[in-house]
Amino acid sequence: MVKILEKYIKNIEQYLDYLKYQKNYSDYTILSYHDDILEFFEYLKREGLDYKNLVYSDLRFYLMYLKEEKKDKNSSIDRKLSSLRGFYQFLANEGVVSSNVFTLLSGPKREKKLPRYFEYNELEDLFLACDLDDCLGQRDRLILEMLYATGVRVGELVSIKVSDISFNERTILILGKGNKERIVPYGEYCDEILRLYLSKGYLELNKKNSPYLFLNYQGGKLTERGVRYLLEQIIKKTSIQKQISPHMIRHSFATHLLNQGCDLMTVQKLLGHESIKATQIYTHVTTDRLKNVYQNSFPRAHITKDKVDN
Repeated sequence: MVKILEKYIKNIEQYLDYLKYQKNYSDYTILSYHDDILEFFEYLKREGLDYKNLVYSDLRFYLMYLKEEKKDKNSSIDRKLSSLRGFYQFLANEGVVSSNVFTLLSGPKREKKLPRYFEYNELEDLFLACDLDDCLGQRDRLILEMLYATGVRVGELVSIKVSDISFNERTILILGKGNKERIVPYGEYCDEILRLYLSKGYLELNKKNSPYLFLNYQGGKLTERGVRYLLEQIIKKTSIQKQISPHMIRHSFATHLLNQGCDLMTVQKLLGHESIKATQIYTHVTTDRLKNVYQNSFPRAHITKDKVDN
């Protein structure tokens, strides 16, 4: 961990607490912000700059440092600038600095990457890799089913309490980013595994009378890191040659909905996106479906043999 001057720590800790308790950011996201800010303060210390009195040229030199010395990719640079832009806006709101100097700086253009996702048959292989005769296997299968059935973020998943679930309606109350609540439905497959887990595996794991749905082997709340680890163990039991993450299953949820004709605004609401722009990245996956619809529906998509013969 990089070292910074003691006087900086209070501001950083206050900002990270703000992200956690006010913005409801995940632990993984907060850790990224933490590392980005510490790296910036280490740079300021090296250059002898005061974090309260920065000017535009200071930021340009920092941008050059990231590009030319650190050889960071555009996507990494853009993320770091976003972290610092948010941090300095917090400092400005708290009166620590007079203004957010980072609003003057635009980051490099990010390379557009299409979201990676699983095909449905690959997801079925993942589901079947879980041992339903074992309490942890039941839990792991439910994690997969629920991630795919709802498209929730991993931070939202591990925060689900049993009391958040409406079994009659087959819906879950999700606390998302910015403490915004939304209702997400789940289907019959997920419901079947959920009831199995609650009647057997959950009772074995819940040694501490926890209100949370997903528990570790000691009976405590499962962490985001724990979910990522167990997904990596599950995919090793299959022949799938892909990396796995909770967000990749979220991508699969959105991709498959759109491919089956679901409208973009519905997907936006299910994912908990504030802006439709965040959801539009998934529209690439509809290309194959559009081609199929066109081929099957447009009267002049095919030349019939009779027309050729005439």
